Amino acid sequence: MPQIIQVRVKPAEAAADLFLKQLISQHKGVPLSSIQGFVILKKSIDARGKTTWVNLTLQAFINEPTEIRPLRTFSFKDVSKAPKQVIIIGAGPAGLFAALRLLEAGIKPIILERGKDVRARRRDLAAMNREGVVNPDSNYCFGEGGAGTYSDGKLYTRSQKRGDVNRILELFVRFGADERILYESHPHIGTNKLPHVITKMREAILEFGGEIHFEQCINELKIIDGKLTAVRTKQGNSFSGHAFILATGHSARDIFELLHRNKLAIEAKSFALGVRVEHPQQLIDRTQYHCETRDPFLPPAAYSWVEQVNGKGVFSFCMCPGGIIAPAATAPGELVVNGWSPSKRNNPYANSGIVVSVDMADVRTKNNLQDPLALLRFQQQVEQLAFKAGGGNLQAPAQRLVDFCENRSSINLPSCSYVPGIVSVNLKEVLPSFIHERLQLGFKQIAQKMRTYYTNDAVLVATESRTSSPVRIPRDAEKLHHPQVSTLFPCGEGAGYAGGIVSAAMDGERVAVAILQQWGIKTTPPSSSPSV
Repeated sequence: MPQIIQVRVKPAEAAADLFLKQLISQHKGVPLSSIQGFVILKKSIDARGKTTWVNLTLQAFINEPTEIRPLRTFSFKDVSKAPKQVIIIGAGPAGLFAALRLLEAGIKPIILERGKDVRARRRDLAAMNREGVVNPDSNYCFGEGGAGTYSDGKLYTRSQKRGDVNRILELFVRFGADERILYESHPHIGTNKLPHVITKMREAILEFGGEIHFEQCINELKIIDGKLTAVRTKQGNSFSGHAFILATGHSARDIFELLHRNKLAIEAKSFALGVRVEHPQQLIDRTQYHCETRDPFLPPAAYSWVEQVNGKGVFSFCMCPGGIIAPAATAPGELVVNGWSPSKRNNPYANSGIVVSVDMADVRTKNNLQDPLALLRFQQQVEQLAFKAGGGNLQAPAQRLVDFCENRSSINLPSCSYVPGIVSVNLKEVLPSFIHERLQLGFKQIAQKMRTYYTNDAVLVATESRTSSPVRIPRDAEKLHHPQVSTLFPCGEGAGYAGGIVSAAMDGERVAVAILQQWGIKTTPPSSSPSV
């Protein structure tokens, strides 16, 4: 019977199999020769003290053969002739994982994606970075895999109550992700590797009889007697189905407009807006690991922080160690930035969104008091102002961190990973005053805890605005369909029910199961991995 032990070791020791076997031998009081092997079940880094430790939970095999990591199996059915089909609008994590769940139940998924497949999408991303050209249907937000595909691939989530996190991670492994995501405390695939995983998912959906149609952006809904029966795309194609999953992501403004025109209920939802801050990675390493030079057995350091400033949260968002700042606009004339990291996180910079929560009280006027799109309009206005301040071609307005907090313009700017380029601008001209002032105070407060963080070697790049959807699409609490349309199932980040790859994937699965239950199809819980 495998033995479970928990150990605390130094980084180099955590990477040495022989040392760990010796440690197991000492813990269990057995000869080293009896340790046949081990599997890492959990791994986390504790850098709170002067010494950085690695915490490991190991499954040790003593006097018995070492087993490979136990993973559940996934059984997909041939749905090419299935009598029922579900139209899934959007090929992000919510849409893809909903499709995979339907395949397990023998229901045919038909995915409509406004953007291109991951390979073709790269050309449009290159045009954004090099030429400042935005394709409204193919960019960092739209296309196969959704916003997460080319914006880091971080997989950690706090939404344990929404579904089975391990199931989602094991599906990623099933399609080619590294098994390390199953035990690391902050799993991360990397922007360079996630497209391959997404491609394998697409191939499986097609292999088992599902359909995926790229460059199909819906612009018409056919609703009869409270049921959505078909959608039409601006490319002139019509798709009928027995149910429809709306998984279009947090930036599909035209979808929110489409629902509003059809008098379907939507609601304004609070979100967060601010800047992306970039430091030299070495500085963050020194700050977090309390050393001059990072141990080669440690990953580039990350950080997170939250402060309360004048009744609002100011917090870090989507921190990218060894990362790059990227343009994430979805329409010409807008400036949006996001961050991503390759799997090795080996770029010389660390970046993170630093944002302030925004709600209706911040933008409320007589004209927008009842407007469910009021926060979306606010978000859009700030992005357009940032674009103008940058001078066009997706050049971003930027300011050194201390200069920003001291209300002085930056005479020059440090080097920055943002490829389209940055322009020195006093961000007071770009950000709404309630955001600008709280960011200043938030940076000064965090400087009391992370003194080296507060430096003019850091640069702020505006604007980080796509933290989450500024609109929520309501749905029945139990049946998960729209309250006015029994065949329309909003889900994921765009509907306001998720915040990241894993939570969106879980919500997609949850909605797929709700459809199956509506049809009276029994859903047996998938086999689980052995618990620790």
